Amino acid sequence: MDFLEIAKSRQSCRDYDRSRPVEREKLLACLEAARLAPSACNAQPYHFTLVTGKQAEAVGNCTRSLGMNAFTESVPAFVVISEEPYNLTAGAGAKVKGQDYRSVDIGIAAAYFTAEATAQGLATCILGWFEEKKLQTLLHLRRPVRLVIAVGYAAPGNPLRAKKRKTMEELTTWK
Repeated sequence: MDFLEIAKSRQSCRDYDRSRPVEREKLLACLEAARLAPSACNAQPYHFTLVTGKQAEAVGNCTRSLGMNAFTESVPAFVVISEEPYNLTAGAGAKVKGQDYRSVDIGIAAAYFTAEATAQGLATCILGWFEEKKLQTLLHLRRPVRLVIAVGYAAPGNPLRAKKRKTMEELTTWK
């Protein structure tokens, strides 16, 4: 797949095939793509915790409060992305410019991960709704949890949906 094909076919999946575990080599390929993502001052201020099996069920439970994310009950794997400190240069730049480069870098890494997952034939959903303290306790994480990515195979009959996006004119200005 070329990149535009990946962008057109990647979607947030909310119906996973519970019976198909995700192969370790596919998860490693996704992690490698995320590792290679651009990062301010190459700080890479994130850590990926991969969770499969029974532990994935427990992570899924941490994403289902107040009726949200019911679909995570069938997700076979999760990637929990926690925030790490800046390196010296990125930290100084963030302070001087008033920018949160960590959040930007985490978003880019998540995008690279999910793009590679699509290329690997996997389905993903990036989750911002989770119980952080429970995840930290469950996974023994000391740093803030920023995103959780559900990873697996889409359930059979899960069609590609038409993308609803703003028009190019709404999004761009050429000068």
